[in-house]
Amino acid sequence: MAAGLALAQLRAQMALHGYASSPTLALLYITDHYVAHAQDILEHLSAELPEITDWAGTVGVGIASNNVEYIDEPALAVMLLELPSDQYRVFSGVSPLGMSFEAHSALVHADPRMPDVAELINELAQRTDSGYVFGGLSSSRGEAVQFAVAADGTVKGQGKTSGVFSGGLSGVAFGPEVGMVSRVTQGCLPIHKAHKVTSAERNVVLTLDGESALQVMLRELNVTLEEPREALQAVRATLVGLTDAVMADAPPTITRTGNFGLDVRVRHIIGLDPGRSGIAVADLVSEGMELAFCQRNVQAARADLMRICAEIREELEPQEQALETATALAQSEAEAAPHPARAIAGAIYVSCSGRGGGHFGGQSAELQLIRRALGDVPLVGFFAGGEIARHHLYGYTGVLTVFTGK
Repeated sequence: MAAGLALAQLRAQMALHGYASSPTLALLYITDHYVAHAQDILEHLSAELPEITDWAGTVGVGIASNNVEYIDEPALAVMLLELPSDQYRVFSGVSPLGMSFEAHSALVHADPRMPDVAELINELAQRTDSGYVFGGLSSSRGEAVQFAVAADGTVKGQGKTSGVFSGGLSGVAFGPEVGMVSRVTQGCLPIHKAHKVTSAERNVVLTLDGESALQVMLRELNVTLEEPREALQAVRATLVGLTDAVMADAPPTITRTGNFGLDVRVRHIIGLDPGRSGIAVADLVSEGMELAFCQRNVQAARADLMRICAEIREELEPQEQALETATALAQSEAEAAPHPARAIAGAIYVSCSGRGGGHFGGQSAELQLIRRALGDVPLVGFFAGGEIARHHLYGYTGVLTVFTGK
């Protein structure tokens, strides 16, 4: 029934002016309620849409479709893309991204259970001309599946594949002619200034700015180990923002507005080491990195999401506009926003599974913010176990990628 409803909507939209009438690629996202039926769903949709030669997608504990989020309920969403066949490639473990295709960027779905997932993402980004990939880690209370059907076949000797995978990376690589704009929005607010890591051992931070890391954290949280219950409660609500060793011309860890910059990766505190006065975090840490303690913040998340939407609009709208066009684009109503001058063909939004409407103040509030900024454009996505942008693996962020029609 869910697939039938999605197909009915797709066919109705394909008949409208301005929508893909001859699509070649489909993005499919399902919630984990449908994992057991993933193969049946893909086969049914493929049979009903025989003109679609390539499929990609994954599972999430929640998915996004236009301005609505579906979390912890059975749901699926499909977006059709009309792209020249020489401007994209679907890749997977049995249909890897070969040297014959010049990848400019890529949408990536990854299995969170891989211990080296961050390194694989970085390696894939290096194989693109732009060095930019985007997407997320599958999230599921059961099996983490990915969809990948490539028209150009599979590795010789692998035989016919089902198109449903577990493990590894999969997704879609795009050529240079596929226009897109992508931004990362952070969801945490720094508590204090950023510190330089002066001593660390694997994932244990020992000193910050030459001082005991544990003491720095306790001071900034205004707690003491003499009151362990209060201290533990404060630490549980605290995360760390990490930045690689800072170069002279690198952007700041904390911006002038007091928010995190793009290169900051938020990680959990997973333990304390009182014997060495250190703190253990969920990532490898090395000397020279910058670290700032932070907490999730609703107001900061809303403001930063609005900021990236405004940046995308500014980049897409022409610098010189007729008075009528400028007036239409300035309207506050969501219905006024989808204007030809903006040339948005569609969007993909990958948000952290720890975000969602509840974190933004109400059901689908996060997606409503995007709709008010960009208009009622076709959008799909999922709530991930980790978000991918550039060559980094993030947490508690949102990655919004807009395809341009220019």
